[in-house]
Amino acid sequence: MGNDDPSTYAETDKVTISSLFWDVSVDFITQTISGYAHLTVDKKIEDVHSLVLDVRDLTVESVCMKDTGKACQFEISNPRNFTFGSKLTITIGSFVEKSFTIIIKYATSPKSSALQWLRPEQTAGKRQPYLFSQCQAIHARSLLPCQDTPAVKFSYTAQVRAPREITVLMSAVRDVTEPVADSSDLVTKFSMAIPIPSYLLAIVAGDVECRQIGPRSRVWSEKEMVDAAAAEFSETEEMLQTAESLMGPYIWKVYDLLVLPPSFPYGGMENPCLTFVTPTLLAGDKSLADVIAHEISHSWTGNLVTNKTPEHFWLNEGHTRFVERMILARLHGEPYRQLHSYQGWKSLQSEVDTLTKTGKEQFTKLVPDLTGVDPDDAFSTVPYEKGFALLHYLQTLLGGPAVFEPFLKAYINNFKYKSINTQDWKQFLYEYFSSEEDNIKLNTVDWEVWFHGLGMPPYEPSYDLSLADPSNNLARRWIEQSDDALDVFSPEDINSLPSILVREFLSQLVLQEPPLSLIKVKHLEHVYAFNRVRNSETRFKWLSLCIKVKWEDCVPHVLNFLNEQGRMKFVRPLYRDLYAWEFARPLAVANFKMHKEEMHNTTAGLVAKDLKLDN
Repeated sequence: MGNDDPSTYAETDKVTISSLFWDVSVDFITQTISGYAHLTVDKKIEDVHSLVLDVRDLTVESVCMKDTGKACQFEISNPRNFTFGSKLTITIGSFVEKSFTIIIKYATSPKSSALQWLRPEQTAGKRQPYLFSQCQAIHARSLLPCQDTPAVKFSYTAQVRAPREITVLMSAVRDVTEPVADSSDLVTKFSMAIPIPSYLLAIVAGDVECRQIGPRSRVWSEKEMVDAAAAEFSETEEMLQTAESLMGPYIWKVYDLLVLPPSFPYGGMENPCLTFVTPTLLAGDKSLADVIAHEISHSWTGNLVTNKTPEHFWLNEGHTRFVERMILARLHGEPYRQLHSYQGWKSLQSEVDTLTKTGKEQFTKLVPDLTGVDPDDAFSTVPYEKGFALLHYLQTLLGGPAVFEPFLKAYINNFKYKSINTQDWKQFLYEYFSSEEDNIKLNTVDWEVWFHGLGMPPYEPSYDLSLADPSNNLARRWIEQSDDALDVFSPEDINSLPSILVREFLSQLVLQEPPLSLIKVKHLEHVYAFNRVRNSETRFKWLSLCIKVKWEDCVPHVLNFLNEQGRMKFVRPLYRDLYAWEFARPLAVANFKMHKEEMHNTTAGLVAKDLKLDN
């Protein structure tokens, strides 16, 4: 593996890719992308004779030097570990130029882990096939030969050929669409002038259309949901302006959203110029649009300042969670941020408990050792919420938001366009808070425990939870009420509660020990009809409660929820809970085997491990 990043073969201490021209065609029949990757490479040392790139399941046909057309010898070495793909070594010979461009002719495999190909019947409109990519964490190597590490950033231009009926989008500014001579195909051209890491390269090709939702924003989706999406995300520009007031100018020109098919495995993905989001956010009342604040924040924390290796992922996600909650405080009030932060702390406790019980305690470290580990296997809420907890602790220690928020803006300005590690961040923290008084405070921090300690952080925050009083009072009533006197509850109990408080109510019931009686849970459904709720976060909490009390009639509802969306935040915990329940285990395994081909590659692989089917 290359240099500091255990997930790449690339020798980034010798050469780095500075720009890409991607000239490819999308073929839905063969489920491949093929064409040319023009890689401009900068030498970092004088004596360079080869270029090492990451590849996985790619067929490389030829390699040549652009300036001379001279063919280059190349070799793809077999991997010792399939997780990291293969090592493409290109012999470039000796020359004096500091920068050179190679052209690689290649094709992806239908098995590409970066790409999901959907048949028309798997889409909402059922008219055209659909393609979308997900390159984070280390899947870009199955899309094109590259230095697949966040340590390297490159600008790119692209031209993508696809059938006329298909709209192509990328994580870039969409420049122009032109017909192809003597063909029914179209070529769409893109440009991304700001250097990005490989995991932010993204492509979509499908039957999608758009609606304008702001002066620099459109929302894209299949036409069946585009108007609903436009209504749901109508506050995007307000969130953007709030983020700019906190972090500085938005430099990426456009901020579009794309609502993907249900199999998309994440809540959102911060691809520049085109944030991908799950359709599970379409609650109908904007109550789940907070995810957009998170993805917008990534425009600064992650996309502009990037973690250098997957082991420092908290630099992306901890800061982004922190900025997201700064935005939410300004849009919804400080009590909302306090409750949101508390819910994050509780989710961290649950995640740490799960990782510890399943023998993955090493992934509870803020900065884990990922040598030989697929970063997808280490993915959890830990870098998000433990990272947030560290920043919250430092803000409290150093004097509050008025002191700490300007530090975040300075941090972005200092490291913009760069990839950094935790030591870089810590050094700048000490330089910014350089007074003797501040240094004394910073020296009280147990950095070793924060960065490398297992389990929960060495600090428990205190939050103002007054906003949650109605949900907590209602939960207490249900817990204390006797099973034979439940007719005191009515639908009006929750009709006036915002969805964040309905979820908090259910969270209190899920955490209750001993668990609620089955009689009470059945009556909850009778009174509040949670099985018919549209809000995906509420449904997830409700179904988790049903499984906890072993209500057998709920299992079909859980399986339906698992099959109608593929968001890992919901799918993995529910499958794990079903597996732990002897009655439901065979039903869960059978359901997974029946539907795994419809799932995203990453989701299916991780759920197979959760269900002990990966042997």
